[in-house]
Parts: sequence; C-alpha cells; structure tokens
Amino acid sequence: MSKSLNIALLGNPNTGKTSLFNQLTGLNQKVGNYPGITVEKKEGIFRLNRTTKAYLTDLPGTYSLNATSMDESVVIELLLNKSSKDFPDVIIVVADVENLKRNLFLYTQVKDLGIPTVLAINMSDQMKRKGISIDIPLLESKLKTRIALVSTRENKGLDLLKELLINYRQLSILPTFKIDDIDQNYFDDLKKAFPNQQLYKLWLVITQDVNFAKIERNKITDSADFSTLSETHLKKIQQKETVKRYQLINNILKETLFIDRESASDLRFVLDRILIHKFWGYVIFFVVLMTIFQSIFDWSSIPQDFIDNTFASLSELVKSKLPDGVFTSLLSDGIIPGLGGIVIFIPQIAFLFLFISILEETGYMSRVVFLMDRGLRRFGLNGKSVIPLISGTACAIPAVMATRNIENWKERLITILVTPFTTCSARLPVYAILIALVIPQGSFLGLSYQGLMLMFLYLIGFGMALISAWILSKTLKIKSKSYFIVEMPNYKLPLLKNIGITVWEKTKTFITEAGKIILAISIILWVLASNGPGENFSKAEQIIKTNNAELDQETLANKINSFKLEHSYIGILGKSIEPIISPLGYDWKIGIALISSFAAREVFVGTLATIYSVESNAEETIKNQMASEVKSDGKPLFNLASGISLMLFYAFAMQCMSTLAIVKKETNSWKWPLIQLLSMSLLAYTIALLTYQILA
Repeated sequence: MSKSLNIALLGNPNTGKTSLFNQLTGLNQKVGNYPGITVEKKEGIFRLNRTTKAYLTDLPGTYSLNATSMDESVVIELLLNKSSKDFPDVIIVVADVENLKRNLFLYTQVKDLGIPTVLAINMSDQMKRKGISIDIPLLESKLKTRIALVSTRENKGLDLLKELLINYRQLSILPTFKIDDIDQNYFDDLKKAFPNQQLYKLWLVITQDVNFAKIERNKITDSADFSTLSETHLKKIQQKETVKRYQLINNILKETLFIDRESASDLRFVLDRILIHKFWGYVIFFVVLMTIFQSIFDWSSIPQDFIDNTFASLSELVKSKLPDGVFTSLLSDGIIPGLGGIVIFIPQIAFLFLFISILEETGYMSRVVFLMDRGLRRFGLNGKSVIPLISGTACAIPAVMATRNIENWKERLITILVTPFTTCSARLPVYAILIALVIPQGSFLGLSYQGLMLMFLYLIGFGMALISAWILSKTLKIKSKSYFIVEMPNYKLPLLKNIGITVWEKTKTFITEAGKIILAISIILWVLASNGPGENFSKAEQIIKTNNAELDQETLANKINSFKLEHSYIGILGKSIEPIISPLGYDWKIGIALISSFAAREVFVGTLATIYSVESNAEETIKNQMASEVKSDGKPLFNLASGISLMLFYAFAMQCMSTLAIVKKETNSWKWPLIQLLSMSLLAYTIALLTYQILA
C-alpha cells in the first residue's frame, strides 16, 4: 500500500538548502505562492522507497523562529498550524558544516516544537580541506536527533537521509532546551493557564504575530497573568533565550566539533580582497557584465536563426497543406507567428538565466550585493535593495516581492517604485530584435556593437533607477533609519545539476506564462485584423483591383491585404493613436504593438509578427518582415532613430500590467502603482520623443 509523507526543508540562507531540494526532487517541483500572500514556496515530489512518496516543501531561508520579515513569519505559521495541508510529518534542518554554531540555533528552536526533526549537515566534502572533524554519534546524543552528513556536490549521504525520513517515528521529540529555565515563575504561570499545550509553542504564539492551532491569540494576551507583561519584558526574555541557547550550543560543539586550523586551506579571503576591492571589484564586475551581454548575442544567433526560419516555414506549410478558410488563416497568420515571436528568444533568455544562476551558485552574487551597497546609500537605498534590483534582470514581479526583506518602509517603497526600471528578461526580446535591425554587426576593440548596445540599455535602466531613488528619497517625507547586513557565503564550484534545473524551470516558467498571454493576444489580434466595418474592408479586393489593374498577382494580393488591414478594427485602433506616436517615429502598427504589449512586454514582437503575417502572404521570417517595413515616404520604418527611440521607450515605460498588480498588492494601495505608471510613461514618451527628433 502506497504511503505519503509531508516533509519541510528548513535552514539558514546559504546552507545548500536549494541544492539538497534539487538533488531530492530533480525536475519534479513547482513554484507557487502561499495562499493570500506573495511569499514564494517551492514544492517537490520524490520517492523514499517503493511504497512511500514524499512531498517536500522548501521553506524560505530563516536564521531563527523570531520573525522579523514576512518570509520568516510564513515558516513559523506553518510549523504551528497542524491543520495546514503542508504541516510536516518530519522536518529536515540543513546546516553548513562551517557554520554549525549559527545553524544549530535554528535547529534547537525547531526541535523544541515537538516535531520529528533530522539534522542534515551539508558540504561534508569540504571538511578535509577545512580541517574539520565531527563526532557524529556524540553530537546525535547531545542534540537528541539523528544526523545525516551529506554532500550535494558528491551526492553522498542522501540514502542515509532517506532512511531516517522513512523511520521518522523513531526520532526523539524531546526538546533540546528547557525554555522555563529562563524565567521560572513566568513559564510556570503559562503552564498552569494552558496545561494541555506545549510550552515552547505557547511562547512563540505570545512573542510572534502568528496564529496557532485552536488557541486564539486574544485568549492568551487578554489573560491577567500575561497582559501586564510589557513588550520590553518579553524582549528581555527573548534575549535570555538566545544567550542560553548559544551557551548550550557552545558546550555541545566543544565536545563534538574539532577544527585543525593548520591543515585548513582557504582562498576565500584572498579572492575577497580582489572581488570586493574598492576599485578592482567594480572593474571585474563590469567585465563580467560585458562577457554576459556579448555571449547572449553571439551564442544565441545560430539557434535563433534556426527557430525563426522554422516558424516561417511552418506557417507557409500550413497554408499550402490545409484548405483556405478561417481556421487555416487563424493558424498560419495568428497563432504560429505569435508563438514564433516568443519562442525565437528562448536561447537568449536561457543564456541570461544560465549566467545569473552561475553567479549565485559560485557565491559571487553576494559579493556584488556588498560591493554595490557602498554606492547605493547615497541614493537613499538600503544595501538590501541590490537584491531586488539585480533579480529584476530576470523579472520585476519576484524582484518587487523580494523587497519584503527590507524592514524599513521608506526604503522598501522606494525600491518597489524604481525596480521596474531594471531591464527584465521580458524586455530582452524587444531589445534583441530592434538591435538586430538597427545596430550594425561590426565590432570595436573586439566587442560587438550589438552587445555594447544591449549593455548600454541595461546600464541606463539601472542608472535611471538610481536617479529616481535619489529624487524619491528627497521628496518622500518618511523618516527612517536602517542597517545593512549581508552574509558572505563560501566560494564554490557551481553544481551543474542545480544550474540545469534553474535554467529549465525559469525558462519553462517564462515561456509558459508568456505563451498563454501571447496565444490569447495573437488570436484577439487576428480576429481584429481579419474583420472590419464598412465597405472599405468588405470590398477591399474590388477597390484595389479597380485602381491597380496593371499589377502582378503577388503585388496585388499584398496590396489588398495591406488595405484590408488598414481598414480593419485593429487598423482603426492603430490609426486613432498614430498622431500621438508619430513624433516618436512610430506608425500605427507599432502603436498596436505598444498597446498589446502592456499585457507583457515581450508581446511586442509577437504582435508585429501577427500583424505582418496577416498583411503579407510572403514566406518571410519575423526579422525580414520588420526590416522590409517602410513608411509612406519609402524610407525604412525601423532605422537608427526610430529603433533607438523605441528601445528607450521600453527601457523607461511601465509596460507590464502584472508588475502594476504586484506593486498594488505589496503597497496595499492603488496610489503608488498609478503614480508609477503615469510618471514612467511620461518619462518614456519624453525621452523617446527627444531621441527621435535629435537622431532623425
């Protein structure tokens, strides 16, 4: 008979928790949000043995059960809520072999909740090089648990870990620490008031803003014995708890952990002196960025050309093999070109996530955070703002959500408002196609013009985020004071499996989420482009043939299609906004793409692909169709002036309704997202206008 087991994975940040999660679950994982809040959770499924299936929840990284952020509150609420469907049967607490003292603080707190707990000491492959040895049997005895010494890099210790999880009922649930030793009178009163409840859980309910089982919080706080305690008194008891726990941990580690400093070898401090140097650190980071942007264009060109030609051929094949009709037109002119407009950018998006994953896996990203903190403070941002700004290069939505770790409201609000300026991966398809159209393929000092242009767009977005943050810090009348602390993890070679899973999951999510929007919009656009009011649309063929009888069949067909498109519903919409956007160098077709791309920036290319496919029967790739587009004066529509103008418009505009929605949710108001939308749109229009007028 098949059994199932709920397992929670806990640990401090940078303990290798994600690596262990990936090793256990592989690709059998999904990412979502906890109900009602924007905190991300990862869930995975794997087999412990033939009869037992494990459901693994990777909880947000936390240093303790004394919550200071929304992430940590989620951890506590789950561990105290037995009615939750995700409540664990057994917990894995992941510890880093080099930071056992700090990691064991969280372990002792979790163990005292009375839930079966296994300690997984990770990075065991580093022990010899670091001169570390551990008396595992004695440590198990002292901590009243079972320990799995694992190495996710070398795939060691996982079988023992699985065995311990299967036999979780044999694990001791006795606490490691007597909480009532801290303040005997207070905890004696607490036990008398709630004799059937676990003491440490009660203590967490009182000190943390969480809900616990069937005990209502007000019943505790309204009790005469506890309501008289001030917040200061409770904080003092918490501080005593922290001191007592560390005393216990120190005594245990004195007997069980041995470090031979003479045999240890570590290049960490040597590398740090270079990578976070006041001058060379920035130079190295600039070189890293330059390498990434050059590679995105150079490496992806071959697979992109293949995808582009494949979709063009597929569209033509559908037209030739299927009978003429509405369905064939929808498929060949709507769905296939629309999807081709996003699939073509899979290589570039995958390479972007590949490089970001490598930087995170090696530990270099934390150095970048520390390095950039020096400059960010003068712009009114907290050092922790770097994390959302950097993660914004993938997507603004999780980046805005990442601001939850910024405790200070003013700095958090400023970070939320400026993060959308950071160039996200959804802008990459727009930049890539426009750069390919208007920037030549030459090079300067071995660096391609196209790669340099892409890097310029990333830097100008980041620069505008800083300028906006400085302005907001001076204009927002919110007094605040905060501190920045960042942990420097050890350097390590990236795990190929981790990188592979990250690239696969991120790219798959990006494509599937964008694909849904693009497919829907492509169908809507096709319907609007294939239908229109009045005789100009219904009698387009007759009108064109009357005035152009001398044209050959192919030219005549293209002219008829262009005339119908111009007088279709979508053409009328585009023509209505053309007076507003023509000073920027755009025509009515680009106007349609601008409107539709508000659903998602990357829809821009798919929209133009659909429009041009409806307009022309020629077997052309998306890039060729856009390159051949001309204005009324016969000049190319996409030239240097209009191309740069359009790229800068997308660099500064809030072209994403999903980002607006998440800003509303994080600020709990429509005020800030509306200010964000209006100010960024006005800025984008002004800069695009000036750029086109100067370059044209």
